[in-house]
Amino acid sequence: MASTTALHQVSVRISPARRLPQLFAGLWLYGASMALQIRATLGLNPWDVLHEGLTKLTGLSFGLITAITGVLVLLAWIPLRQKPGVGTIANVALIAISVDVTLAILPAPEGLLPRIVFLTLGIVLNAVAFAAYVGSRLGPGPRDGLVTGFCRRTGLSLRLTRTALEVLVLGTGWLLGGTVGIGTVLYALGIGPLAQLFLPALTWRERSRPACGSPRT
Repeated sequence: MASTTALHQVSVRISPARRLPQLFAGLWLYGASMALQIRATLGLNPWDVLHEGLTKLTGLSFGLITAITGVLVLLAWIPLRQKPGVGTIANVALIAISVDVTLAILPAPEGLLPRIVFLTLGIVLNAVAFAAYVGSRLGPGPRDGLVTGFCRRTGLSLRLTRTALEVLVLGTGWLLGGTVGIGTVLYALGIGPLAQLFLPALTWRERSRPACGSPRT
């Protein structure tokens, strides 16, 4: 898997023609993969359980709820002194649009087998999308940045912080009526290994510059 150092944020002015399309494609695919998991109705990841619960509570679209939640999470970055990047802002807007557009054109599958196919595709494509937008190195998503910023400020481990936050989010979403099921478990077990599989191929790496006076190859 790409190291943490290799994934640190890099200015958008460096290789924008290569990195911005990867960022936008990854974010759009991420929203589409969320829609696949929603249509499967077999259980969502913790944050989407919360989003679905809030959608049922407010009557707002799923995409709009994800955008509002993203903005609220970004406000929590302020005391953590976490700085957003281009990818952070694009994350809030583009995923919200993508998930609503995909839900509008994607029919709900009938029967268990098609639902399993939707769930499986959703989880795999979610991992590809995550690797693509994180690998562009243009800034973390609001929720990932909240975790890393909190870890940096408190000294707590990343695993402990992420687990505690996702348990809180999952519990709140479930109480609001979000869908928890086998898909939730499969996502939790599969997303890490799958993201690890795709990240090396999708992580942008800056080419090393030759030192002054050194021969060019």
